[in-house]
Amino acid sequence: MSESHQEYIVISGARENNLKNVSLRIPKRKITIFTGVSGSGKSSIVFDTIAAESQRLLNENFSMFVRTFLPRVPQPDADAIENLSMAVIVDQKRLGGGSHSTVGTITDISPILRLLFSRVGQPYIGQPHMFSFNDPQGMCPECNGIGRKLSVDLSKALDMSKSLNEGAILLPDYSVNGWEWNIIAQTGEFDLDKKLSDYSDEELERLLYAKARKVKMDFAGKATNITVEGVIEKFTNKYIKQDVKTKSERTQKAVAPFISEGTCPSCHGARLSQAALSCKINGLNIADLSSMEVGQLIHTIREIDDPVAAPIIKSLMERLQHLVDIGLDYLTLDRETDTLSGGESQRVKMVKHLSGSLVDVTYIFDEPSVGLHPRDVHRLNGLLQKLRDKGNTVIVVEHDPDVIKVADHIVDVGPHAGSRGGTIVYEGSFQGLLESGTLTGTYMKRPFQLKHDCRQPSGKLTIKDATLHNLRKVSVDIPAGVLTVVTGVAGSGKSTLINKVFLSKHPDAIVIDQSAVGVSTRSNPATYTGIMDDVRKAFASVNKVSPGLFSFNSKGACENCKGLGVVYTDLAFLDSVKLPCEKCGGKRFKDEVLAYKFNGKSIAEVLEMTVEQALEFFQLKEVVRKLQTLSDVGLNYITLGQPLSTLSGGECQRIKLASELHKKGNIYVMDEPTTGLHMSDIGHLLGIMNRLVDAGNTVIVIEHNLDVISQADWIIDMGPDGGSKGGQVVFEGTPSQIIHAEQSITGKYLGNALSSF
Repeated sequence: MSESHQEYIVISGARENNLKNVSLRIPKRKITIFTGVSGSGKSSIVFDTIAAESQRLLNENFSMFVRTFLPRVPQPDADAIENLSMAVIVDQKRLGGGSHSTVGTITDISPILRLLFSRVGQPYIGQPHMFSFNDPQGMCPECNGIGRKLSVDLSKALDMSKSLNEGAILLPDYSVNGWEWNIIAQTGEFDLDKKLSDYSDEELERLLYAKARKVKMDFAGKATNITVEGVIEKFTNKYIKQDVKTKSERTQKAVAPFISEGTCPSCHGARLSQAALSCKINGLNIADLSSMEVGQLIHTIREIDDPVAAPIIKSLMERLQHLVDIGLDYLTLDRETDTLSGGESQRVKMVKHLSGSLVDVTYIFDEPSVGLHPRDVHRLNGLLQKLRDKGNTVIVVEHDPDVIKVADHIVDVGPHAGSRGGTIVYEGSFQGLLESGTLTGTYMKRPFQLKHDCRQPSGKLTIKDATLHNLRKVSVDIPAGVLTVVTGVAGSGKSTLINKVFLSKHPDAIVIDQSAVGVSTRSNPATYTGIMDDVRKAFASVNKVSPGLFSFNSKGACENCKGLGVVYTDLAFLDSVKLPCEKCGGKRFKDEVLAYKFNGKSIAEVLEMTVEQALEFFQLKEVVRKLQTLSDVGLNYITLGQPLSTLSGGECQRIKLASELHKKGNIYVMDEPTTGLHMSDIGHLLGIMNRLVDAGNTVIVIEHNLDVISQADWIIDMGPDGGSKGGQVVFEGTPSQIIHAEQSITGKYLGNALSSF
């Protein structure tokens, strides 16, 4: 390729967030990987500058009319950004979508499957939409295509060992001598002293499920027609057929314990109409195929040899193969997308783009290795290379050394985080990075060490015969008082074992996962950790005014934006747009509040400080202690006022960790805490975990990172593979034992990492 000017994306003078006048040339149609510590400015270059500008330029191609409906993307703070192409951003935002969005619908595999059944399924029942559970003609009429149905939990609604006189009906409204109870007694149809367990089937059926009927009764000496219906029938009509959420909160609380969600009795969870389920290919209907793991489904589809179906099958196989290539062969097409992890969501989105035929696009990935076992990283690398070889520019933000190795070009951002970052410390090849002396280069070369002096457990926490999801009667002892790491490939059952089975037995455990903290835009690190209360009091006492003035949720809020700092414009069907408030300039407070100072700084200036700056500024004992915990978990670079909704999954996890660090004698469960952490910060994280264990806690970590695995006291390795090929414990023991365990994939990779130095 000629070295013409066209072949680079050129950025000059970028100043978004902490960037210090960064200028860069990123080669087109190559894989460029951005590395550097969390908060160094990688995302500011990749997402806030390149991706934002691509989006803005794309939107400018639309007419003014269309643009009024599109989110307004402000121009990034840079002198120039040239030679951009359209950007496709593949991030880790969880895929929501509720019960109607599944792996099949989001990857566009389900529509092809529906087409297949409408062409070659027997008996012929009609067009593809007849096989869609989101279409009124295809959905099961009983559950409206959700596959689950609310029903009354009889074990909670009735006490079969009692008679009506003894209060056998436990539902609200049916207390003995109450109004509803009296109606039943007045009908004279039921023996009030007979135990319900002695009722005949007919009697029970009438008591519980009789349809509404009029019965003449004597009320206050007058014969009156009263409507009587079965107890469960009435409850269902009143609270389940009409959405319970329309009732008062008190009513909702009263009836909730009696309602449970079960499989729909009509479609048995398949979500489709009886007609759709009757149509089969080789003896299987569309629901059978959707509930197969993708790895198995490929074989089943390969066996369909109808010439009419050939082109449809080719297209199906190609997409399913992508799912297999990226290591998601353990998913089923009917799996709801909101049950996928962040890493799985990102890989499902990749599949969607791999099937596309766009070329000369810039693909931007945000830590695509998250949630991947070292074994599967080469599959991810293969996909990145495939996208590049189609003629696309691939830009990746990544911490995993095995992904960094496949870069054609590396940009290392640093040297540190926050205000001490924001510059380019290295550009060039992988080999050059190792010699560069930057934090990333140095840590890439550091030899691995296994922990040999493992702690002795103080007891054990037992899981017995667990069979949830893909677990196969798993019984395992988790040692107490030590650091246990649970490993295994994606889909092997780690999360099911720990996050579901173990936590249901130990609900008091402190869970530190990557779910969002404080979803509201009003919460920030200062309010979440409780620092804000102390800061407000300090400002109030120095200035002799009420502490409420220093809250942007209370008296001190700017009236124009109500203390949000931004004004939202709602766009009906699109994301709403937020623009900085014109009155306070995004500072959130009234002008009069900003005039009050503490050690020469206003409240808004304090909220703009990073954790690191605040540590130097404050002497208040309680504030310093809380700030120190944020610093310990590697969050030195976040500002006190940054909305929590803007933190990444890894950052959310670390801020939770910081606020839980002072508790004693507990069980801590962490789910991939190294997400988004640079190699140099993993040492800090291990330090924190070890401190927790030394203080008498039990720490259980689900992790793929070899640094963490090598430093465990005890390893539980799940596998041998994902999905139906997983769900067993393949190894229990210490790091120095796992490298000799032949059946453990994790042991093999840990051994390789040791011998590569």
